Amino acid sequence: MTRTPLRIIFAGTPDFAASSLDAVLKTDHQVIAVYTQPDRRAGRGKKLKPSPVKALALEHGLPVYQPLSLRNEDAQAELAALNADLMIVVAYGLILPQAVLDTPRLGCINVHASLLPRWRGAAPIERALLAGDSETGITIMQMDAGLDTGDMLSIARCPINLEDTGGVLHDRLALLGAETLVNALDPLSAGELNPEPQDDAGACYASKLDKTEAELDWGKSAAELALQVRGLNPRLVAYTEFEEQKLKVWQASAEDQAAQAEPGTILEQRRDSLLVATGQGCLSLQEMQLPGGKPQPVSALLNAHRERFAVGKRLG
Repeated sequence: MTRTPLRIIFAGTPDFAASSLDAVLKTDHQVIAVYTQPDRRAGRGKKLKPSPVKALALEHGLPVYQPLSLRNEDAQAELAALNADLMIVVAYGLILPQAVLDTPRLGCINVHASLLPRWRGAAPIERALLAGDSETGITIMQMDAGLDTGDMLSIARCPINLEDTGGVLHDRLALLGAETLVNALDPLSAGELNPEPQDDAGACYASKLDKTEAELDWGKSAAELALQVRGLNPRLVAYTEFEEQKLKVWQASAEDQAAQAEPGTILEQRRDSLLVATGQGCLSLQEMQLPGGKPQPVSALLNAHRERFAVGKRLG
């Protein structure tokens, strides 16, 4: 393989992207600049906080750029002056216009957390869980002007386990994404990757998560509700109304047994769970959070609030 180290611009913002930046920094390729979203206010004091990618870039003494947009000519000229071979984009959060896509010698590539063309869009990890997919993965894609529609350069598959939450799957895919990206850089530099067009017939859209999706509808099946709890943990966290308050459900599993009660009825207090009737089957609640409290195992919750969650009470 004939290859030379690449001059790379890295564009990303959250923890997921920081994993990829960290991996690239451990290679002999040169990260010449980092682009990330402007600092956001966070915490009780609402102080400006740098993104995880910016924090990592500053640790390594890398120049950081935080434009509000890449659509204006000044921002595009600034990026072009860096004379990069490649731009790596991982959960950046800004749209790259065609002028930017065409600037680096090898264009722009993206680390996407799904097996494209399935789950194009903003929330591929959660959508795969919510849909009950048994498999997901990472696609390294040559970016074009469409929404995750570019040619595929490399693919790595990842099973979805029955106990996986959105957070667990996010962390696993962040590591897999970093590994797959690094493994693609040398053959990309040597011109040995063969781009594969996506089959648009298999495409589906991973829309951004919405707060309205978090409320549990007990009329649904236990299997659907269990996927909802797992998929939304920890970004939104599923909840149910209980005593005119929101009771968050962090962990739950479906059981096939028939429920001879109205959906949402507490059927049984177990040592480490609450069994609740649904539209089809039962949902076993294992970790919950009362308003103002912390997430805790149901066993601990029942020790303090056993009467409050008495058999026959209704959730929702």
